[in-house]
Amino acid sequence: MTLTETIHARRAYRSLKPTKITEKLLEDISTHAILAASCMNNQPARFIFVFDPTVLKDLISTLTRGNQVWAKRASLIVAVFSKADLDCQIKEREYYLFDTGMATAHLILRLTELGLVAHPIAGYDPEKAKQVLNLSDDFNLITLVIVGKKADTIPEDFSEGQKKAEIVRPKRKELSEFTFYNKYNEGISS
Repeated sequence: MTLTETIHARRAYRSLKPTKITEKLLEDISTHAILAASCMNNQPARFIFVFDPTVLKDLISTLTRGNQVWAKRASLIVAVFSKADLDCQIKEREYYLFDTGMATAHLILRLTELGLVAHPIAGYDPEKAKQVLNLSDDFNLITLVIVGKKADTIPEDFSEGQKKAEIVRPKRKELSEFTFYNKYNEGISS
């Protein structure tokens, strides 16, 4: 699969079925993630790979109800975390968030290339999730990436919106809504 094909294939599907999580898989996706660009090569991204059924269940309990409905079928959850002092300190910018996002994008694209679903979420209780993960308060738990194999059928317990999103890719913005040439002009682009 080419990079373009991988980017186009990436979808935040919710219909999951189990897949085998191996040390080889975790090393593979970690290796791809850490190759992302980062300020001064600081590599601030940190990942906890949760695949033990008991820990998965505990972590899933920290998700919003809407996410629990489908994430309960995950084979792996990747907790993505970092903190500001692991990366460049550039005035008031929290650059570690950008660099961690870049590494997370590499991880998601590699999982997609391997034929897996990698669905990042924001709907979870960060404090409860940090307790489950044994993560200290000085870290920022940035996202959880729900991973599994795409199921052939859509589960009946999905909401109508979730069912629809499994069938039709949600509409993307037009280029003119988020691209600008040379200077920003509110309401006017490209």
